[in-house]
Amino acid sequence: MTPLIIGIAGGSGSGKSTVARQIAASLSGARVAFLDMDAYYRDHPHHSMDERRHINWDHPDAFDLGLLADHLAALGRGEAIAKPVYDFVAHRRAAESLPIEPADVIVIDGILLFVDPRVREACAIKVYVDTDPDIRLVRRIRRDMAIRGRPLEEILDQYLTTVQPMHLQFVEPSKRYADLIIPHGGENAIAIDLLLGSIHRRLAGARG
Repeated sequence: MTPLIIGIAGGSGSGKSTVARQIAASLSGARVAFLDMDAYYRDHPHHSMDERRHINWDHPDAFDLGLLADHLAALGRGEAIAKPVYDFVAHRRAAESLPIEPADVIVIDGILLFVDPRVREACAIKVYVDTDPDIRLVRRIRRDMAIRGRPLEEILDQYLTTVQPMHLQFVEPSKRYADLIIPHGGENAIAIDLLLGSIHRRLAGARG
């Protein structure tokens, strides 16, 4: 069976991971693998910590999109990959990688997933999670403070200088490529049911 690749895009803090978890929970009879686009941030070993803090991480150029496209192509052929691991505290790619085995369903999420045509075309189902900016900002503050150890002032400065402008320039326009737009993220039970119904039908057709 050809693996089904599901791409979930949306702004930072939109609820992409919640949607991904709901997909996995409904596919108990299938092998599911997860990829996060954030793992494919480019490494900057020759930059100082302060220089790395000021890189525009919300621009498409911040990602190794060629490697991501190659990995999606390999998974689509049923091959295993070595996914990069990114350290958000040090702003560096870690030395180790994470093996991702072939699966029936590949779920990948990322803010700029639909910007690159190679990555976009690898996704059989494209979903955009659309959530109000104030909710996304609050979620981002909570995540970055609790998980990534960043002070509030740094989070807000990054949001105003790069996150918000790049969202308007790249992320928001990319939703025109989506097959399904889900307002309010994982709280939208009707849209989630429609998405899961489509996934189950595609899997049944592939097996049939």
